Amino acid sequence: MAPGIQMEVCVDSVESAMNAERGGASRIELCSSLIEGGITPSIGLLQLVKQSVQVPVFAMVRPRGGDFLYNDSEIEVMKRDIRMVKANGADGIVFGVLTDDGGVNAHVCMDLIAESRPLSVTFHRAFDMVHNPCASLECLISLGFERVLTSGCDSTALEGLPTIKRLIEQAKQRIIVVAGGGITERNLQRILENSCIREFHCSARSSRESLMKFRNVSVSMGASMAPAEYIVKVADINKVRMLIAIAKDVV
Repeated sequence: MAPGIQMEVCVDSVESAMNAERGGASRIELCSSLIEGGITPSIGLLQLVKQSVQVPVFAMVRPRGGDFLYNDSEIEVMKRDIRMVKANGADGIVFGVLTDDGGVNAHVCMDLIAESRPLSVTFHRAFDMVHNPCASLECLISLGFERVLTSGCDSTALEGLPTIKRLIEQAKQRIIVVAGGGITERNLQRILENSCIREFHCSARSSRESLMKFRNVSVSMGASMAPAEYIVKVADINKVRMLIAIAKDVV
């Protein structure tokens, strides 16, 4: 990886974590169910990933899919999950909590940061759902977050690039703005050339056929919008390497 630029790969399996490291990723964000945007990984998954890779592993703590407005029991689950992932080797914690009016829930975040220390904390793409990105960034800085992951409050980081650039300028190195959301080998060069981004985040996945020989195509283990039952998505070593090569060329 080029000096000063880091690539974080979000993964939801041991295989993907190993592929990300072999491809040259600087860091892994570990979660379960990427189809939902990522939720808290199991302790078994975290333990085995930590045994399998040497790069830092940041664990997502998100009790469910959907919005980022959590009730008291969900917040308690998050606190307990933070303690568990810390005890099992996580190198950083990734979470985000909002208020019902689209602000950062500073009170809850303060409590979760306290549970997370001394580990590094990242505010995830809940940031892309805030009402006022500039005010929310100042809130995250005051709370002590080391990073914020964002697509610039748009559907992809490329489309949100103007906002990402403004956030980086506003941050003035007080927090690391990590670009993420739809980043691929087709748009990374443009994103890097038109910003001062030093860290980016993507899944770098490819699809492959399931190894199942018998297939009951009449049954789906999920909702109607769930991914195909016999398609497996994993981080692709070659895609990771390609993205890193693009980053080196830009620098």
